[in-house]
Amino acid sequence: MNRLKEIREDHDLLQKDLAKILNISQRGYSHYETEDTNIPIEILKKLANYYNTSIDYLLYQTDERKSYSKSIIDK
Repeated sequence: MNRLKEIREDHDLLQKDLAKILNISQRGYSHYETEDTNIPIEILKKLANYYNTSIDYLLYQTDERKSYSKSIIDK
């Protein structure tokens, strides 16, 4: 399963809910979940902030769901 779909469903959201939060169309968001379209960095940032996780988690670079602490980011 796609990680975006997994985390969205864990939060009991529909694609149209996320699309509204991101100010994009539901169809556009759907393309991110199906990996038909690369996700722009600004959208990744919004998703990571919304879900309080890291972009690395969203992109399967880590299985650690928790976001990074600010001290790690500032180094």
